[in-house]
Amino acid sequence: MTSDGRSDAAASAKDAAGRATGKAQDAAAGAERHPAAKWVKGAGQIANGVVHFVIGAIALGVAFGGGGSADQSGAMQAIQESPLGSVALWAVGLALLALALLAFVTAVAESRRDWKDALKEAGRGIAYAAVGTTALIAANGGSSDGEAQTQSFSAQLMANPFGALLVGLVGAGIAAIGVYFIVKGAKRKFREDVAPPSRWRHLVDILGTAGYIAKGVAVVIVGSLFVIAAVRHDPQEAGGLDGALQSLTTVPGGVIALIAIAVGLMLYGVYCFARGLWSR
Repeated sequence: MTSDGRSDAAASAKDAAGRATGKAQDAAAGAERHPAAKWVKGAGQIANGVVHFVIGAIALGVAFGGGGSADQSGAMQAIQESPLGSVALWAVGLALLALALLAFVTAVAESRRDWKDALKEAGRGIAYAAVGTTALIAANGGSSDGEAQTQSFSAQLMANPFGALLVGLVGAGIAAIGVYFIVKGAKRKFREDVAPPSRWRHLVDILGTAGYIAKGVAVVIVGSLFVIAAVRHDPQEAGGLDGALQSLTTVPGGVIALIAIAVGLMLYGVYCFARGLWSR
């Protein structure tokens, strides 16, 4: 084949890929506007609110000397022990997986307009899918230990030649996400996601501000644990959300901070209920 022929073939392949991408974006935009999308978003956010409220409640118990894991796996165990049990877990898991799918669809649609927004939606989709999967595993009688999984992940990274650097970068990335949540709460950027009636707007502002800041602080602590693990070359130092919150009980003034974060996470859960009812 001549160089002109190869160029024509490459151009043809590029055009075909562009058309396929455009069709996918059109289909995603149509699905995003479908009336069912609003119901999926509402149910998913309410399920998300339930999980965060329960995590906050467990964290509050830890602050006062109680037990339990203040993370997704602990929340699923608590939901399993509620009167609705497995039914509630199935409802939470399926709602969050549906919300994850909607987030991925939105990411495809957003890729035509803004790649940054597309990446944010994809990240949300991954997070929703992870929590939804944890719920379904628990509903089927399985269990997962978030702390053990986090430490195992850190150990695997640490085994590489540049493992400590990789663990440190992961920690920095997680901390950056936490800072994003804090800024979103402080600047009330969450207003882009929820449109409550005027009489409820002030309350939703309070819930969103406190909730996002508390969640952000918790995530920053998780990232800090990864950085500490990298500096000390000890994967056991890394921890998930439960490890981050539990660590507060070992430092001066930490219990007060833990109570504030726990209440903030519960408020974030209530904010998610509002977002489910009045999502934009």
